[in-house]
Amino acid sequence: MSFVIHATRGVIRDHNVRRKTMFVLVVIALVLLLAGSTILQPVLNPHEHPVWFILFWLICAWVAVTAMLLAIFDLLMVKSEARKAERILREKFAPLQTPDSPISTRLRQGSGAAEQSTRSTSKA
Repeated sequence: MSFVIHATRGVIRDHNVRRKTMFVLVVIALVLLLAGSTILQPVLNPHEHPVWFILFWLICAWVAVTAMLLAIFDLLMVKSEARKAERILREKFAPLQTPDSPISTRLRQGSGAAEQSTRSTSKA
């Protein structure tokens, strides 16, 4: 397999690499933005060099969009990992709940309180 495929798999699978890559991409985008607005402004004059202008800002936009897509992917992965961890905890502690456990007692008390409040309003 090629280096690009291995690098992509590494970025997708490891959250530390993914976040470092996002940071580097954001820094590159900011440097390009700053350089294009100041130092490279004469070279990127759209009237004199339209091809350079379009190419430079397309590259800058591509880097910024890549960073945003990685951020969205990271957000989705974090949410997925949190759901998985919650599911594992629920499965681990579900057998520990008995009819006398505090959670089941609260649920029974809550439903009883709701029945009592409907009874008291019907009497009035």
